[in-house]
Amino acid sequence: MSVFKLWWIKGTFAILMLLIPGNLAWGKEGHYATCKIAESFLTEEALKAVKNLLPETAEGDLASVCSWPDEIKHRYNWRWTSELHYVDTPDFRCNYDYCRDCHDSSGVKDRCVTGAIYNYTEQLVTGYNTSNSVVKYNLTEALMFLSHYIGDVHQPLHVSFTSDEGGNTITVRWYKRKTNLHHVWDTDIIESAMKTFYDKDIDVMTLAIEKNITGTWSNDISSWANCTSGQEVCPDPWASESIKCSCNYAYRNATPGSTLGDDYFLSRLPIVEMRLAQGGVRLAATLNRIFDPLYSIPQKLAYIGNIRPTSHTA
Repeated sequence: MSVFKLWWIKGTFAILMLLIPGNLAWGKEGHYATCKIAESFLTEEALKAVKNLLPETAEGDLASVCSWPDEIKHRYNWRWTSELHYVDTPDFRCNYDYCRDCHDSSGVKDRCVTGAIYNYTEQLVTGYNTSNSVVKYNLTEALMFLSHYIGDVHQPLHVSFTSDEGGNTITVRWYKRKTNLHHVWDTDIIESAMKTFYDKDIDVMTLAIEKNITGTWSNDISSWANCTSGQEVCPDPWASESIKCSCNYAYRNATPGSTLGDDYFLSRLPIVEMRLAQGGVRLAATLNRIFDPLYSIPQKLAYIGNIRPTSHTA
């Protein structure tokens, strides 16, 4: 991205738009896990900045407010944000292109999840690092929106086909319960995993994903966190990954009216967990680049939990 259209992202500016139904992104548990993972990878400098920007109600916990954009988007003054949670792509192309795809239902460019990530990153960079910024932003809102939308872009069906509204119009059964394909990926797979493997506890599931980050995926962490473009954030490759996951996993064997059971659940759960892990690592790397000017990606980001990467690593 070279030029960002920042006019539409001011926190007090409401655009009256038709509300697009159903695109809820990861459910509350998915966003919580993404942000909890991210907190473990923040440098001391970035963690301090994040805590300073969080609302008092968060009590210093980024994960506690990561679902806020979903909670407010149905309110009158926030309806303009409803189309920032996803990006639609042409049916069956199975690819993503920013110039072609990032627009809202009225054709306004840059209004999609990747455009929102670019813009809220720009708000934080401009507002936090420039003492006398000409443009004033609500940096607390920018932080919460950015954290949420980086989670959204990693949910495969938030980068999916236009005609079925990201799987919202594909009615299926999740075991015995009627639902839609989008909801399966937002919520049902995660909730079933919590019940089956993680003692119904999202914290237990999050810790298991963190162990995979330091184990199974340890050789991939640097490539996940790096932006080859040299920018603070690079959501376009992440969106390209999501549309491929949609085609290869989400849509496959999930035709309208089908029943999705163990075969679908057990084969798709590893994809969901990897996307949560990638979202968390990439959110942390983005916030580190924004808030810690001397930050660079360490050779090994293998410190989770009580031990975090030291600030200003070479």
